[in-house]
Amino acid sequence: MLPSDVCGMNCFWEAAFRYDPKVQPVERMHLAVVACGERLEETITMLKSAIIFSIKPLQFHIFAEDQLHDSFKGILDSWSFLQTFNYSLYPISFPSENAVEWKKLFKPCASQRLFLPLILKEVDSLLYVDTDILFLRPVDDIWSLLKKFNSTQIAAMAPEHEEPRIGWYNRFARHPYYGKTGVNSGVMLMNMTRIRRKYFKNDMTIVRMRWGDILMPLLKKYKLNITWGDQDLLNIIFFHNPESLFVFPCQWNYRPDHCIYGSNCQEAEEEGIFILHGNRGVYHDDKQPAFRAIYEALRNCSFEDDHIRSLLKPLELELQKTVHTYCGKIYKIFIKRLTKSIQDRYDRPPKER
Repeated sequence: MLPSDVCGMNCFWEAAFRYDPKVQPVERMHLAVVACGERLEETITMLKSAIIFSIKPLQFHIFAEDQLHDSFKGILDSWSFLQTFNYSLYPISFPSENAVEWKKLFKPCASQRLFLPLILKEVDSLLYVDTDILFLRPVDDIWSLLKKFNSTQIAAMAPEHEEPRIGWYNRFARHPYYGKTGVNSGVMLMNMTRIRRKYFKNDMTIVRMRWGDILMPLLKKYKLNITWGDQDLLNIIFFHNPESLFVFPCQWNYRPDHCIYGSNCQEAEEEGIFILHGNRGVYHDDKQPAFRAIYEALRNCSFEDDHIRSLLKPLELELQKTVHTYCGKIYKIFIKRLTKSIQDRYDRPPKER
């Protein structure tokens, strides 16, 4: 399957490194997303948040339904003046013999992420995110966690819940899951070389199985017992292979569940939110206005330095209107890290950045 490669933003990197043998190529951070249905705006806003704060160049891998390709191309090509990223567009594609079954699992196309190690064979490491993710600090920072993996770890995710009393997996799951409360796959950092090489323990056979061989048997065994689709399958895999998972704190995948019943992400309280995950559709309704305020601020922001620097004051005013909600009561954690990211990236003289 060939992507539609577009050399928009980072051609100058290519030119610099092609002709000077003394210059070492800058490492690219690979970011993947899967967009189907009405997810174009959300995805574009996520990509914008990645670009605004990141330092090293980005390589986007965008898997999207065919009818969305022209829109993605038009918008991303209009950002070519930034010269900070490349992108590739891919069609949605599943193993032909079970394509319909995979596409309908949980949300449209979401299970595409399970096949990324098999499709992107030349990519060593990858950060996968859902469309409803917003970066409030550089992608470089979560990318650096790859260096913290020990020799057995192949992927990193955050816990599904911090508070077991409101946990879903520990109360309702009808299948194995990782740890005490399961893990959430909306932000998933992968060493895909290790994933492709590993043989996985499982509960279907005494023989360990490779990634490409284990997925369909797992779906067949647990199809009637899973609720959250591919995330459940990942929980099953890492239940049997716990040594293979690096667990990062909740501030790297901060969701409404971390505050709608009272604050339960201590790391975010101390250091602020690093990555915001607006699941439950909270960017598009009035149930969690603090999440929506962050989304709308970044959606409406341009790439001009002055515009980025000036978004904080009106954003804080909007957040102050949300204090009638549990999440709004702690609105300062929504902008704590965001404020530092803007200061670090846009308030310093260019030579210090």
